[in-house]
Amino acid sequence: MLKEFKAFAIKGNLIDMAIGIIIGAAFGKIVTSFVNDIIMPPIGLLLGGVNFTELSVVLKSAVTEADGTIIPAVTLNYGNFIQIIIDFLIVAFVIFMVVKAINRMKKKEAEAPAVPPAPSKEEVLLTEIRDLLKK
Repeated sequence: MLKEFKAFAIKGNLIDMAIGIIIGAAFGKIVTSFVNDIIMPPIGLLLGGVNFTELSVVLKSAVTEADGTIIPAVTLNYGNFIQIIIDFLIVAFVIFMVVKAINRMKKKEAEAPAVPPAPSKEEVLLTEIRDLLKK
């Protein structure tokens, strides 16, 4: 089993997958920052200065007990959910565009005329024999 795992890890699939995950995580941070810092502030301004991360519905208010302990409020934070949906839509759109570009490049490669393979030794020999017979 150890030999099989070593062959799998060395084959490159594991390394390629790890690189993809690392780049994906970094890309996710970029998209999150783009949504939080670039897209959402103007949208919030258009809606009257609303910060989407603070949008919530209070299900149960905070309670202070007799001994002074505070039980925090129970809230439904739908504003954060809206931001995460926008993050997802941007990531999905970018991935769609990347896949579309890759498919376009593959299609161009498929349409390009393939270089005919070099003749085998037997074909070269038969061609020489044919030319000698013609003479």
